[in-house]
Amino acid sequence: MAKNNDIGESLKKLEAIATWFEKESEVDVEEGLKKVREGATLIKELKGRLAEVTNEFEEIKKELIKDTE
Repeated sequence: MAKNNDIGESLKKLEAIATWFEKESEVDVEEGLKKVREGATLIKELKGRLAEVTNEFEEIKKELIKDTE
């Protein structure tokens, strides 16, 4: 996931996938598999991006603590 890719946008895509499964009375296996793969990729990318964001917050916190000492 590119850094400029919006976390919120990826979450909306995941929500759309979940909604698709909820609305389908009979899920096409091939289409369902495609959606599951897409969702798994989004989750993996989001986990990585969230780890990056967490690290960025930690760096900012360290800088603030250092500046106030």
